[in-house]
Amino acid sequence: MTILTESQVSQLLIAARSHRLEALFYLAITTGVRESEILALKWSDLDWLRRTLKVERQLERPHGEGVQFSPPKTAFGKRSIKLGSKTIEVLRGHYERQQTERIAASEAWKEYDLIFPTSVGTPIDQRSLLRTFKILLKNAGFPPFRFHDLRHTSAILMLNHDIPVIIVSRRLGHARASITSDVYGHLLPNMQDEAAEMIDDLVTPTEVKLTDPISIV
Repeated sequence: MTILTESQVSQLLIAARSHRLEALFYLAITTGVRESEILALKWSDLDWLRRTLKVERQLERPHGEGVQFSPPKTAFGKRSIKLGSKTIEVLRGHYERQQTERIAASEAWKEYDLIFPTSVGTPIDQRSLLRTFKILLKNAGFPPFRFHDLRHTSAILMLNHDIPVIIVSRRLGHARASITSDVYGHLLPNMQDEAAEMIDDLVTPTEVKLTDPISIV
């Protein structure tokens, strides 16, 4: 499991600027959605006003041939994720780029309503995404690591910034918060340190200056 630091995340996203899938990499880190889920997202899943994104399906390649949409692995995989204003801004830019591609493709465009399709509107093959990701990592000066590690990075970034584990769990689509804790708990030693200091501060007596004498009846 590879976890990027905040500075490494910035380095990666800077390298992705102007790439047609810049928004995909940005969304992967800010939401923690799985590779198969992000490739199946549709514009109809996005509520611009409420800034929410519904995860309703995943893209699969059964038996290594063709692609198909199917429900998430578990019922908890279907979820609604709140998006930040910066993420919405990135998606708006991506939408405008896609409209330009649609016009350029003309009759070759196949409408699937996908947020992240190929340049002619069809679903992106996962193997193609991984090849693109590998090139991005090389250009950014990173050693190879899995696309799925962006999901792990998203989880750790949230937990390191004191986002409650139940919220992180829901964003990731875990069935229980305990799953999130089991997967990532050992990677958060600094949170143990913070917890120890916080409880010390809470229970340690402090000197109180009395402005008036205490009356004993």
